[in-house]
Amino acid sequence: MDSIQKYFPDLSARQLERFEALMPLYEDWNSKINVISRKDLENLYLRHVLHSLSIARLIHFGPGADVLDLGTGGGFPGIPLAIFFPQTNFTLIDGTRKKIRVVQEVADALQLDNVSARQVRAEELKKQRFDFVLSRGVAVLEKLVPWTRPLLKREHEHSLPNGLICLKGGRIKAEVAALPKGEYVELHPIRKFFEEEFFEEKVIVYVQGL
Repeated sequence: MDSIQKYFPDLSARQLERFEALMPLYEDWNSKINVISRKDLENLYLRHVLHSLSIARLIHFGPGADVLDLGTGGGFPGIPLAIFFPQTNFTLIDGTRKKIRVVQEVADALQLDNVSARQVRAEELKKQRFDFVLSRGVAVLEKLVPWTRPLLKREHEHSLPNGLICLKGGRIKAEVAALPKGEYVELHPIRKFFEEEFFEEKVIVYVQGL
């Protein structure tokens, strides 16, 4: 929790309460359903919560905005961002039923009315449209961009045009190079936001929608 308060000192008492509740909730659920590795659970706030909140350093999601967390796994980055942006609507999807169960139970325990968790694939979201699609460790950009582009709203209401925001690491330049020519891509090293060594090679990738 110290790292969260270090970088986000203006959190409300309710937000702090919800962030503090994450560890016991995930410890309890992880003992029943393994959604986070033991080593990562010990570093929950650094490797999952703060990592997710790096997106809040890139963009401020507005009230009433609709954001999709594609392949949310155990609820990251969607759950921490839903705590941080309580007036933004977050839809968290994953193809694994047990993971979605954990996500929904955590959201319910935290009384996050702005979270909807669904076991569904991106291509099944035929009617919903979003301002942004988020992804962490799901697939390469070459696959993610065509999956997510049809899900984006046409109207732009944020400092960044609607698009895909990914948390990535490793050989990201090769992924960007594999995209079709003409794609607008921004790379934001997370080390410019957070000083911890864990973020040394971590990057936020933004790909603009149409």
